[in-house]
Amino acid sequence: MFYKGGSMRNSISLNPNWKFSIKDQPAIDVNIPHTWNAIDGQDGGNDYYRGIGTYEKTFAKPDFDANTQDVYLEFCGVNATATVLLNGQKVASHDGGYSTFRANVTALLQEENDLRIAVDNTVNTRVYPQKADFTFYGGIYRDVNLLVVSKNHFELDYYGMSGMQITPEVTGEAADINMESYVYLEEGADASAYTVELSILDHEGQVVLKEEAALSDFTFDQPRFGAITDENWLKGKGRAADLVADVSVDLSHTARQAASHVFHMDQPHLWKGVVDPYLYTAKASLLFHGQVLDEISQRFGVRSFAVYPDKGFYLNGKPYPLHGVSRHQDFKGIGNAIPKEQHKRDMELIKEIGANTVRLAHYQHDQYFYDLCDEEGMVVWAEIPYISEHIPSARANTITQMRELILQNYNHTCIVTWGLSNEITISTKNKKDMLDNHHVLNDLCHNMDATRKTVLACYAMCNPFGKVVHISDIVSYNLYLGWYVPGLFLNDIFFAIFHTRYPKRVLGYSEYGAEGMPNLHSEHPHRGDHTEEYQARYHEYMVRCFARFPWLWATHVWNMFDFAADARDQGGEPGMNHKGLVTFDRQTKKDSFYLYKAYWNAEPMVHICSKRFVDRKKNRITVKAYSNQPSLQFYCNGELVATKEADHVFTCKIDLKDGENEIRVVAGDLEDTATFVRTDTPANYKLSKKRSKSANWV
Repeated sequence: MFYKGGSMRNSISLNPNWKFSIKDQPAIDVNIPHTWNAIDGQDGGNDYYRGIGTYEKTFAKPDFDANTQDVYLEFCGVNATATVLLNGQKVASHDGGYSTFRANVTALLQEENDLRIAVDNTVNTRVYPQKADFTFYGGIYRDVNLLVVSKNHFELDYYGMSGMQITPEVTGEAADINMESYVYLEEGADASAYTVELSILDHEGQVVLKEEAALSDFTFDQPRFGAITDENWLKGKGRAADLVADVSVDLSHTARQAASHVFHMDQPHLWKGVVDPYLYTAKASLLFHGQVLDEISQRFGVRSFAVYPDKGFYLNGKPYPLHGVSRHQDFKGIGNAIPKEQHKRDMELIKEIGANTVRLAHYQHDQYFYDLCDEEGMVVWAEIPYISEHIPSARANTITQMRELILQNYNHTCIVTWGLSNEITISTKNKKDMLDNHHVLNDLCHNMDATRKTVLACYAMCNPFGKVVHISDIVSYNLYLGWYVPGLFLNDIFFAIFHTRYPKRVLGYSEYGAEGMPNLHSEHPHRGDHTEEYQARYHEYMVRCFARFPWLWATHVWNMFDFAADARDQGGEPGMNHKGLVTFDRQTKKDSFYLYKAYWNAEPMVHICSKRFVDRKKNRITVKAYSNQPSLQFYCNGELVATKEADHVFTCKIDLKDGENEIRVVAGDLEDTATFVRTDTPANYKLSKKRSKSANWV
């Protein structure tokens, strides 16, 4: 008997009440999410602790029927290597700090259970990332759960997947929705007694389509899931024999079944990005003689997209220019162990500037944020932390992390590209092996997901004629022309030359930016001064530059938020990358934030720049304002100085009296104010010339 009345799955949070110890220090009480590098990973010096931390917890056996149910441990993010012991027995190990993994622990459960996880972010040559411009926080920084499920259940073991894959295909005014579900049945179970009910619900939760599907034999080593074989897709480039042993998953369960159905929808409600991010819900129910054993659901959108080298990005057959930001997943004082409230706040700020795309750098982000991107209509670039340096001994880990990224995020409508690597040529020595691995990854992505494109983010100095640039479907560049090297005009030259030489290559701009400190200011900003004014001037040029190249498939500001990079020492605040449009604590929106808001957000706005540059020595200053209105009125101390017309960036010469001067900028009912003080002894707004030896991570 393979069903004895089991119940629907239940998730139990194990986040509270852990004991954490590190090195020889006494254990402390912590709650999950947690990182031990929340402080030392943000203070500079590149000396944050990279080693082993130990988490311990006792928990009571959950309420379940051992005859009909299984219990899984689920970890949503542990950086970087995890070894899991339950009651003294090893139940799981995992390499890769940004993805979900699970372990069936049913047989080991006692009335009281001791759970111990050794977490290791030590420097090694096995797990990515190892070299990059951000802090590799150690810890259990995402949720830990117990999952109670029927012994016969939707897939939980294979690379942390959800157990279901939804693939919409839009044709004209209709769409076919291919729903595939994957089921584990106990060995010896009669598959004919089980069925899967597949259904689609609308945004209000009403069932619009339903079908019952029979189970059939299925194995995960089929090409559909990226089996590494010379015959299928390696094409003789890779060393398949070396890779198979390293990347295969040891499945404790022996029998797999699949159930699928293609639903036809006439005139579906399309997912239209930020304009109308409509989502359906796909639900799969596992039935035994009509009784539900397990049930899963996934939200999804119906959409099509295309990219063209001469026209850019199209969504649902219509031009949809992509302009947005990149995002790192950390926060001042708490590192990467950020709560849902902070994820939501980040999304609110991204929406406020009017972005419609997000590059989620440089690793798999929290599932909750992918959900938010689905809900808010953000087009997403997702990627693995294969970054900065190719490590031959870590090739298998890039394969594993890519499999996890795709399988765990396949159903997110927001994702349109799988990122193969970032700036991989910075310090790579074995170029042949690096190129080989990129072919393997590229083919793996196509094999596992034929609906999305692959993309590569190339370092500024990466030769446009080099082989790596032309492996992926799309290529984007990380260029800081006008920041790390002089000459903003070089951006125009680069795009023109690349497009002329490779007119059929889809090109984008994956990183561009300049450091900007809210406490540093200048009347004459220049490259390298880290002032808020130069950052704004840089972005003014870039947003106009992109208008001259409308065929770029996407542009992503680096970065939406300042983030921790403990090896850095720039701008007078060590341990930080200050290229964000918003400060690390999300409290200060820099002037550049409002520049993009003026260009991208249709909501009427006006903003006076350099408000924090209060003390002025000059009697006459240039007041700058950003607005999406056609004209602005400038007032000083209650008197109208001038009415100006401009394209988003307005300037006005204003004479200051000694002492305080109130500046008002008005557009109809809109206005913004600032106070500037004319003084012979202004505050020091300049960057100190003193710099440490670790001035930059490279």
